[in-house]
Amino acid sequence: MTIIFTVKQGEETLTSHSGLALIGALLARTKLQERLNHIDLAGCHQPRISHADMIFSMLGLICLGKPDYDAIESFRDNLFFRQSLGIKTCPSSPALRQRFDVIQHAFDTIVKEESAALIRRVAPQITPVTTSCGSFVPLDMDVSPFDNSKTLKEGVSRTYKGVDGFSPIFGYLGKEGYLVNLELREGSQHCQKDTPQFITACIEYAQKITGQPVLVRLDSGNDSAENIARCREKHVEFIIKRNLRKEDPRAWLKLAKKIGVQVPCREGKRIWRGRTLLDLNDHPLTAPIVFEVTERTSKKGQALLFPEITADTYWVSLDLEPYETILLYHDHGTSEQFHSEIKSDMDLERLPSGRFSNNAFILLLGMLGYNLLRLCGQESLREDNGNFEKIPDIRKPAQRRRIRTVMLDLIYMAGRIIHTSRKWFISMGKTNPFVPLWGTVYRRFVLKTT
Repeated sequence: MTIIFTVKQGEETLTSHSGLALIGALLARTKLQERLNHIDLAGCHQPRISHADMIFSMLGLICLGKPDYDAIESFRDNLFFRQSLGIKTCPSSPALRQRFDVIQHAFDTIVKEESAALIRRVAPQITPVTTSCGSFVPLDMDVSPFDNSKTLKEGVSRTYKGVDGFSPIFGYLGKEGYLVNLELREGSQHCQKDTPQFITACIEYAQKITGQPVLVRLDSGNDSAENIARCREKHVEFIIKRNLRKEDPRAWLKLAKKIGVQVPCREGKRIWRGRTLLDLNDHPLTAPIVFEVTERTSKKGQALLFPEITADTYWVSLDLEPYETILLYHDHGTSEQFHSEIKSDMDLERLPSGRFSNNAFILLLGMLGYNLLRLCGQESLREDNGNFEKIPDIRKPAQRRRIRTVMLDLIYMAGRIIHTSRKWFISMGKTNPFVPLWGTVYRRFVLKTT
């Protein structure tokens, strides 16, 4: 028999997103509020609602997976939303939209610098990749199209994926995938346009975060001599997949048979790997090339009339074995997971504004929100270092928590807000297995703040 519940509204102050207190504690570790409020915007000289209140309000929405102007209306009378983020006045949807129209790119550098500084101070670890030449922190840069089809937003055009939208470029640091830089681009913009400047900025932010050697990884869309020059100028290592363009795979097969090493493989398939300092015409190269050439005479048990030849080649700066280099590049594909977390978990794929500059800044705030959530997730993984209480048994061992998992387990946590004896408390349900972990992470962030 189904029980029929009677719905009533009590007097308690409840919240379904206690995790915003974690976000507020991390924001308190930055100088964002001071730096944002110090900027004098044209047409907004004495704002009634401060710039920081506007930005922190949108950050709160982004960390809840609601990056939309109108979503703020649900939180205008929410005392906990303001308290947790350190907001004095919560703006209305029109006020938020109008302020973002004025901001343009005035806050871009501040947000990027404070995001990098926060990662440097708070990140438990920036995990490198280990090679036979030593350890290097990977810096992966890639373009990921945002599908904004059937909209009239400024900058929306045909992307290389065959959909109408934007083509932003991202730079991720470490195995954890901290975002060090991003840039919103029109959908039809070629991935190499303005990329050398972007690479330089990414490397500079990465070097501010970590003192470890950096390894830049790029795909074939960014096969350019200028990109190699930027990496060398900043004294970082690189692996860049080459675009064969008009090079004949059969010529690479001939070279591979001559100087490469054949790898044991199944019947009907032969693979050669090697490294060369000369191109196909025996001319010296600007950087060594690692190659892997595959010749298939059968596929799925069916003999081929003509052999199928494929060649994958890479610009490299490290003196590694060819197979080790190829594995390092394949690990670059992990950045696709980071793209999906931004687009799906944080719901940032379909940007909310019709103005390109507004969407560019909202995506930049998405970078900061992504890093805030990533820091919460990585801090929650430090249970076995002797400083944390035991993790709930329902958790699985992991090196990185997906943003969606962080939001569900730590951000969307129901709590009761209590004010007594001039103190504020958050009371959470006794059946919630993540409460001890949440409390430990929060105390750690607050102690770091003080």
